[in-house]
Amino acid sequence: MDSPENTPPPPSMGAAAVPRMSESGITRGSLLARAGAVAAGSALLASPIGLGLARPGAARAQDGEIVPAPPSIGADVPVTYFGPTPSQVDKKLVGPVQLLRSGQIDFNERTITLPLYKGRVGAQTVWFVITDTTDVANADALGILPAFKLQYADIGRAVRSGRIESDGSVTFDRGTVNFGPEHEVEPGDEPSPFPPSRFEPGSVGDRNYTPLVRITNAGGHVYNAPVVANGSEVEYERDEVDYSKVHDKVVAISSKERTVTLALTAGFSFAKPVLYLSLDASHDLPAAVEGVTFAPALQDVPVGRDDSFASGIERLFAVVNGPRGKGNPQRQGFNSALAGEGAGPLNVFGGIPTVALDYSPIWDMNVGVWTDEAVERGYRSRMIEEFQFLGFVQQGHIVGAPGTPVTRPNNAFGSTGFKVNCPIVHRFL
Repeated sequence: MDSPENTPPPPSMGAAAVPRMSESGITRGSLLARAGAVAAGSALLASPIGLGLARPGAARAQDGEIVPAPPSIGADVPVTYFGPTPSQVDKKLVGPVQLLRSGQIDFNERTITLPLYKGRVGAQTVWFVITDTTDVANADALGILPAFKLQYADIGRAVRSGRIESDGSVTFDRGTVNFGPEHEVEPGDEPSPFPPSRFEPGSVGDRNYTPLVRITNAGGHVYNAPVVANGSEVEYERDEVDYSKVHDKVVAISSKERTVTLALTAGFSFAKPVLYLSLDASHDLPAAVEGVTFAPALQDVPVGRDDSFASGIERLFAVVNGPRGKGNPQRQGFNSALAGEGAGPLNVFGGIPTVALDYSPIWDMNVGVWTDEAVERGYRSRMIEEFQFLGFVQQGHIVGAPGTPVTRPNNAFGSTGFKVNCPIVHRFL
């Protein structure tokens, strides 16, 4: 039983090479938006944590693992008889909504293609994307996400400065990324693959690197601008990407065309299945297992304030020892993801645009475990909504994660201190 007591001790910080997991994959059907079937038979991209170790396409979800069923199930009429989804009338109502509208989603490949922007740090040319901003009006104009909370993230090194030049590029005052390290993750021994026994991020920022930048000559607004490549020219087609030169989530990139295609990840927010980008993490462990850039300067963003005044973050909820097994409709958790059983851990996010008012792309990881008693009584199940999750914590069925790198004093549930940069891209309901 994958109980807290069976969780292995924290891994050493060193890492050794681990073979890449073999590729598998299935195609998904197209969105049936008009019919109200949010997506029929989809295989969502594997979560960044564990499964496939972040290489795009390295692992795929089982068909329909989190995608809603069509509304015609159990009805006496075909799906074509159903009218437009309510979200086509009002995006706050139920139905599919693309939230990051600056790029095109490929639901078959589970990717999004975004504009690629040029920047400089000293003499180095860098390439970045923009996903969120505190400038609400400009967010609508650019098709990116409004995130007013990022104003509160400007603590210590967490937000760097940038200036727009006459050619449209941005000069950053500090912070570089090295894409050269070999990305390595080796799951721990069963029955507790998490934490991994060995791990190493595939891209590492210097101590001043953060994806957040305040543009000094454009209203002083903060933008989420993760660096995804270095070099004067970067040209890689699909299946030909050199990951020693670019971010591990890059599927294809062209500095000439000024586009980059990035892999997406599956999760939930308030019972709504979502797709999101996972791009940076504040510490090496989540950076390695999520296959993202280790951005040390994000460590300066305070955690634990959630939705209160001066909070720059929103909360993300995850479990270590959720239900296990390929094909299990209740499957969830780090152990399952690292074992390659499905579409990653299927984490639960707090507020996202159109659903709540407290969105931030910087997520404070709150990680717990199901207690032995909860498992024995059959309470363990898939969590898909913040207050559902918190209810099980309140009742004592989910506690902190003893014996792991995310342990808190007295096994209390709450912030691990790990932060991840995960802009929301699409919701399915």
